[in-house]
Amino acid sequence: MPVCVPVKDLRDTSAFLELVESSASPVTVTRNGYDQFVAIRSKDYDELCQQAARNRLLERMLIAEHERAEGKSVDAKEEIASFWQCR
Repeated sequence: MPVCVPVKDLRDTSAFLELVESSASPVTVTRNGYDQFVAIRSKDYDELCQQAARNRLLERMLIAEHERAEGKSVDAKEEIASFWQCR
């Protein structure tokens, strides 16, 4: 279940920290009834960053496989050898 707290609850920083650390989901901070920001544990943030990096890598791998299937790729060893032959 989502956790929402008003921005005035940030005055008690230790209670807010405890809420964020003990909550299973992100804590949404609101001001005048509107979302302002979301607080999550640093461990959860690190996991989100790693997952995003994994997704970008997998997306690039799929693009590379598609390019390879279409014959748009070149062999790295051959390309390097031709580069040094030109010099």
